[in-house]
Amino acid sequence: VQLRESGPGLVKPSQTLSLTCTVSGGSITSNGYYWSWIRQPPGKGLEWIGNIGPSGSTDYSPSLKSRTSISRDTRNKQFSLQLSSVTPEDTAVYYCARDRAFGGVDYWGEGTLVTVSL
Repeated sequence: VQLRESGPGLVKPSQTLSLTCTVSGGSITSNGYYWSWIRQPPGKGLEWIGNIGPSGSTDYSPSLKSRTSISRDTRNKQFSLQLSSVTPEDTAVYYCARDRAFGGVDYWGEGTLVTVSL
C-alpha cells in the first residue's frame, strides 16, 4: 500500500487548507481500515486530525472538529482534508495514513509541509 499527499504548500491565514491523499495498492472501502490525517507542527509531536472509515463515516479530533472536513472519492481511491480558517499555528507537515481498526497505523504517506503565512 502506498499513500501520497498532494496540495498547496502555502496557505494564507483565514483561508482553507485542502489536501488530497491518493492510495495505491489497497482499497479505501475495505473493512477494518480507517484512512487518517495526522500532522506534526515544527518542533512538536504528532497530532491526529481525523479519519474516514470504510463506510464513509468520519471521526475528528475534538480540538479541530469545528474546522475539519474529511471526504473521499472511492472511484479514484482518494481521500481529502479540508481545514478552514487556518492560522500560522496550523503550519505543519501533514501526513495521510492507513490506520487499522485494531493495531494502529501501518502505512504512512511521506508527508507534505503546509505553511500558513501571508
